[in-house]
Amino acid sequence: MSGATAAAASLTLVVAAAVLGGGLPSADIGLAAGRGSDSTSYLFGGSGKPGSTAAVRAYRDLLDHGSDAKILTTAHRGQWRKAPENSLAAFKAAYDDGAEIIETDIQLTKDGVPVLMHDTTVDRTTNGRGAVSDMTLAQIEQLRLREGLGGGQAAVTDQQVPTLEEAMELAKNRGLINLDKGWPFREQVWDVLTRTGTVGNGLYKSDAPVPEVQDFLATHKGALYMHMITDGNLGAVAAFGDDQPVAYEVNYGSVQDAVARKPFLDAVARHSRVFNNTMWNGLSDHMTDEASLTDPLRGWEALARSFDTTIFQTDDVEKFESWLRTGEGDPVPHGGVRVQAENFLPGQDRGYHDNDGGNNGGLKMRPGEDVDIEDADGNVRVGWMRGGEWLTYDVDVPRTGTYALSVRASSPYSPAGTYTVSFDGGVESKRVDIRNTTSHSKEVLQPSGVQQRLTVGRHTLRISLPQDAYQNWNLDYLQLVPVRR
Repeated sequence: MSGATAAAASLTLVVAAAVLGGGLPSADIGLAAGRGSDSTSYLFGGSGKPGSTAAVRAYRDLLDHGSDAKILTTAHRGQWRKAPENSLAAFKAAYDDGAEIIETDIQLTKDGVPVLMHDTTVDRTTNGRGAVSDMTLAQIEQLRLREGLGGGQAAVTDQQVPTLEEAMELAKNRGLINLDKGWPFREQVWDVLTRTGTVGNGLYKSDAPVPEVQDFLATHKGALYMHMITDGNLGAVAAFGDDQPVAYEVNYGSVQDAVARKPFLDAVARHSRVFNNTMWNGLSDHMTDEASLTDPLRGWEALARSFDTTIFQTDDVEKFESWLRTGEGDPVPHGGVRVQAENFLPGQDRGYHDNDGGNNGGLKMRPGEDVDIEDADGNVRVGWMRGGEWLTYDVDVPRTGTYALSVRASSPYSPAGTYTVSFDGGVESKRVDIRNTTSHSKEVLQPSGVQQRLTVGRHTLRISLPQDAYQNWNLDYLQLVPVRR
């Protein structure tokens, strides 16, 4: 038996022992062909292993390192686009939307209880203030989470900060949980996993020294573990020897990094899953969610085809799941028209009006123009939107009909901004408010309520920002979709 084969077999036996004594039913250890299998057809990766629950299937798929292994989706802090980050509602929504794994973050309260919180303080994501480590569980339970990614102007919800125990109980039959930031509290985490019978659902991770990890795994039979590597610690792969982690989170700022080289990744993929982050630029050299929405070959597809990635951590679960099935990133709806914000007509006070000189966004793609164009993790957009500014666009309408307008925009503010639109120099629409997306970097497609009858051919669309309204938002694109009657 080769070293890689022995490593995979050893790891499978260790984890199977946990399943037999943990939350995943022992009856599901044997592969009952076809029972509970995922019949979805995927363009990328296989359809996955069978099993009686989603958690059993995710567990088995995690251990599959074959060439036709199912690509696994990890929801970054849960489905925060539908519920507060690291909330039980966000976890449920992420599993419902197709994620096999939820990434969460763990902090320890003053009285030693693991709770879900990315930051060391509660300031950003709740209506409270202070360090988690200075608060008891009873105090934490009095707080309420803010919408989405939080921030001082995000609305407060009725959602509470979950304990790790609550999260593991929810995940027991639904899928796996990536226990980020949990390594310093690994014993307290282990107590939760064993008490809830979810050893087979929890995925530890760290970049700790290999001997420290090995000591922990030797005394905590069945613990699932993923190691984080960069060029700074790539020697860890060899140091693990025959007992390889079930996955490696591989992070690189450049594809020239040693950990991004194909021979290295091919060797890792023979015995472990390759896990990549696509949330922002510095994690997988600009191969991001946003780049993927424009062209999957700039992100998700490139990682799958050329970098052996079989676990993706994403901030856009629904679009990623759609890409797995269709190969498309963010397609224009049938019969619709999309205009990128940066494709405005030229000329100050002819095609646009910008209040300040120069390009504050710094992306040099419209030399001589003063509009603020920037790259936001692979998304080219117009930023620094301010009152009194306006932009015009040529819009080629494919057929005569009534069209509904939406804009893809972002802002962490409430209010974020207001705009009006007009077509072909006609009457301006009513004012439309931009919704707080809880981040400057995370755009959301927002319906305007504006509908316009347009004939086939070219039209001019103008979007204007009223001077008397607060304005601080970013515009990715405008979209016109036929109204079905």
